Amino acid sequence: MQMATLAASRSTCLRRHVGAVIVKERMVLSTGYNDTPRGVPNCGEGGCARCASDVPSGVGHDTCLCLHAEQNSIIQAAYHGVSIAGGSIYVTHQPCLICAKMILNAGLRRVVFAGDYPDALAREMLEAAGVELVRVV
Repeated sequence: MQMATLAASRSTCLRRHVGAVIVKERMVLSTGYNDTPRGVPNCGEGGCARCASDVPSGVGHDTCLCLHAEQNSIIQAAYHGVSIAGGSIYVTHQPCLICAKMILNAGLRRVVFAGDYPDALAREMLEAAGVELVRVV
């Protein structure tokens, strides 16, 4: 979880700093943090109007330019040709619904998270699909 916290420190998001680390057989395979896509100005540079607004947390993801830490860690693994199926993801916050769907389709079997996120449906879906959820403090 300390590595996920370290990854979160690289986040450029104005609203929330989230980090993720994907591990399989005790080896770190990929990391990610929330940020805009390559080549797009980050939030602090005016890249994402949603992040600079007062929209409540968990609302308006369809207008946000940022990728979540979980998404970036899954994409980075794919970009480098690293199989993460059967692995675990450590995240500084509970995943949202969009990230939960990606976690399931990427074949991750365990989610370890520290902070809350206002998305009960994401948690229900992960549990229903048999993904082990572990909350650490």
